[in-house]
Formats: sequence, structure tokens, C-alpha cells
Amino acid sequence: MNLLKDLEFRGLINQMTDAEGLDKLLNEEKVKLYCGFDPTADSLHIGSLLPILTLRRFQMAGHHPIALVGGATGLIGDPSGKKAERTLNSKDIVVHWSERIKEQLSRFLDFDNSENPAMIANNYDWIGSMDLITFLRDIGKNFGVNYMLAKDSVQSRIESGISFTEFSYMILQSLDFLNLYEKQNCRLQIGGSDQWGNITAGLELIRKTNEDAKAFGMTIPLVTKSDGTKFGKTEGGAIWLDAEKTSPYEFYQFWINTDDRDVIKYLKYFTFLSEEEINTLEKATQEAPEQRQAQKALAEDLTKLVHGEEALQQAIRISEALFSGNIKELTAAEIEQGFKDVPAYTNEEETVNLVELLVQAKISPSKRQAREDIQNGAIYINGERITDLQHVLSENDKIENKYSIIRRGKKKYFLIKSVY
Repeated sequence: MNLLKDLEFRGLINQMTDAEGLDKLLNEEKVKLYCGFDPTADSLHIGSLLPILTLRRFQMAGHHPIALVGGATGLIGDPSGKKAERTLNSKDIVVHWSERIKEQLSRFLDFDNSENPAMIANNYDWIGSMDLITFLRDIGKNFGVNYMLAKDSVQSRIESGISFTEFSYMILQSLDFLNLYEKQNCRLQIGGSDQWGNITAGLELIRKTNEDAKAFGMTIPLVTKSDGTKFGKTEGGAIWLDAEKTSPYEFYQFWINTDDRDVIKYLKYFTFLSEEEINTLEKATQEAPEQRQAQKALAEDLTKLVHGEEALQQAIRISEALFSGNIKELTAAEIEQGFKDVPAYTNEEETVNLVELLVQAKISPSKRQAREDIQNGAIYINGERITDLQHVLSENDKIENKYSIIRRGKKKYFLIKSVY
């Protein structure tokens, strides 16, 4: 399938300049294209995954992706999609975050490909050394204030206020495109739909400074959820690509819990499954939604892509153990992932009666209730029901001598951390 046709099938094209010209260029040449990623945290989140994977699609089709880390623009702040001014971060923090993002991008793009290697660039390399006079004379003179005011990213902030710093962001991003066009022969910029104004401003700057220039822009849809809630957010916050911030198990669970109304769209967006495979999963979702075949395919494909095969298998083991209640099969490391957000209590006693522990850990509100819970069969340790009022927490109840999982009723889990 033609690359642009595949992107269209997947719903990945929101806006494009000169579709016919770009299609012709992509079919005739190996094109360099770029997408920018500003370091606004020490990790990218899944909102950044769509443009990253779109770059990967271009590379798989034989083109040369450039992942641009915004070491300079990250010091300024992009007003696009924001209702208020961003907090400015120090140069040291932005440099550190830029390095972390470079590491993450290398997981998805092939920088060692002998035929069409990807490359990393940092816009601080050309913006950081530019003096003010050069910026104003050579770059700023190409931008009319009325032209900039008409852009959505600025218009949306006129009433609430926008600083000159963020107002100038569009010029800096345009300079990125110009620099990559002139130095790397980069002909295409892609980005989220909120970047359309910045992308077209870059095309205008290239046109004004290079008479015979032919460059292109394309935006990708911002990912939405059918229920109206924000994509990539959970009760615990954003879903990060860093395993330290969002564990592989949490990452897997986010995708496995995808709504039936969204799962096929996400399979098209985020996986490299073929049209035939996706159509088969769509049919399975319609005919047997309770089997959640599409969700499993989505969760497995993405967890393996982002975290690797070992982390995927670990996430599956945790999920299966929690579903079956057989907690003893898990390792201490898997316990830490699977029960990261449940109430926890540290037991500092070498031996402790279960009734006492239930009260101390605030699992049961009183000793009388604790006894009733045990006698009624409502208390489980690592998946095994305990009905003995004299039960004492022992080594047999501790996974790797560190953790015990107490369940009260069907769904209330508690993590007991043992010092001894």
C-alpha cells in the first residue's frame, strides 16, 4: 500500500499542504522529514507516541526521519493548546530532560539503518548561539504581526494573555524548519493538529528565503476518547513512556481497558498490524466483545514495543495472577508493580496475630469486625482464604520474605511490607 494511503486508512492525516505534490515526492525520492519534541518533563508520555510512530512508519517506507529535541524551544514554551503561560524551566533542567528524551526516541527509530538511518537533532545547536540582532534582522523581519495574531495558537490566548516570549515561539519553530531544510534538505514537517499554525509559518519562512523551495507540512489528529475523557490520563496521572514513572503493568492495563468504541481506532493509530489483521479484530469486537481480542492485541503490541518482550510477559503474569487470585505466583518485583497504588502498611513486628494486623493496618475498623471478617471467610492472604482466628503472619505468608497481600472481600487489596 502507498504510504499516504496507509496513513489515510489509519486516520493519521488531519491536514496536509499540497497532497498531490507530497505523494509524488514520496514516491520518487527518499525524503527527510522531522517532528519536534519539546522537553517539558523528564519523559515523553503516550500523547507523544503517535507522532513518534508516524516517523517510524515513514522510516519503514524508506524515508529518513529526524527527531528534533527542542533544547531551545523547551526554554521558551509552546502556547499551542495551552490556556495559560507555561512555567519556565532552568537551562540545566531542560538539558537533562533533552538527554532523557533522546534516549527514549532511540527505542522507536533506527539510527543504525545503513540505507535510511534516522537522526537526532537539537535546536539549541542553532538557536542557542544566534545573537539578537541576527534573529531580528534575518528571521523576525519575515513575520508580520497581523499574520502571527491570526494563528489559532495565538488567537486562543489573546483574551487570557500571552507573553512576548511565547508569542515568539512560532518564529523559533519556523527557524527550525528553515535550518533543517537548508542544512539537511528536510522537506516535510509533521506534528499534532495543534501545530498547524507553526508548521505553515515555517513553510512561509522557507518560501520567503528560498525562491524555488518546495517543502510540505502534515498534521496528525490529536487522540481523543469516545467517552469525552482525556486520552492518556488515569487517576494516577499521565501514562509515561518511562517504566519508572508508569510501570509496564500499568501501561499494559491502560491499553487493555480501552473502550470498545476506541479500540479499533487505536489499533490503526498505534500498531503496525495490517489492514486485514485490524479488520479481523474489528469483526471479533463486534461479534464477541466480551473476549476483548482487540484490546489484548493492542495492549500486547504496544507494551512489547515500548518496554520489550520480558516486560510484556511480566505484565501478563501480573494480570493473570490478579484475575485468578493466585498471588503467590508473583515475584516481589511484580508485587511492587501490580500493587503500586493500593493502601500499604509496614509491619515491624517479627510475629503478629492476624486480628491485630487487620486493625493496625486499618483493613478492619475494630478487633470485633476483624474477627467477624475472618470467621465469615472475607480475609485472604496472597489469594488463600484464612478462617483461623489464631493465625499468625509467618514466612509462609510473605513473598520473598517482603510482601503479603491481604484481600478483604472481593476487591479491597492491602499491601503489607514486612521488616523482618
